[in-house]
Amino acid sequence: MNKEKLKEELIKKYKQHAKKNGFRLNPDKNIVDSIIDLQIKNKEEKGEFYCPCRRVTGNKEEDKKIICPCVYHKEEINKFGHCHCFLFVK
Repeated sequence: MNKEKLKEELIKKYKQHAKKNGFRLNPDKNIVDSIIDLQIKNKEEKGEFYCPCRRVTGNKEEDKKIICPCVYHKEEINKFGHCHCFLFVK
């Protein structure tokens, strides 16, 4: 799958996830594109779509928590109005 097609699929997936959970994908296309480009780079280099704002430790079990959407995003959105990397917003 080419990078643009993959990016479209991830955006669609994240929009659905956001809608289902009562928040939304950041309306700033540049921010979304940058975050997803970094996730794709993480997939190519580290094997998963890790959140670019989190440090990959190399411990597979621990790193599962930071595969986007990470386990922290809902709490961050509730507390700050956005997740740490600004992919999702209230």
